[in-house]
Amino acid sequence: MSIAMDPELREILVCPCPRNAPLRDGLPDQPAAEYLTCTSCGRSFPVRDGVPVLLLQEAIGGPEEDTTSDGPGRG
Repeated sequence: MSIAMDPELREILVCPCPRNAPLRDGLPDQPAAEYLTCTSCGRSFPVRDGVPVLLLQEAIGGPEEDTTSDGPGRG
């Protein structure tokens, strides 16, 4: 594993998109990057100071149509 993170935390992390797929280390073209990439939708989430930022609005890549939701505060 290239990202320094608590192994127990790493084991339970999944993508926040509706598919809740597992995450792999790095970016598709940069496996050593400080990102976690969804194995299903392809979004990549930054890891800052060992803390994964699993917010859809912080993700790069992946499908554009899944970036919004009908959750609270959204119309």
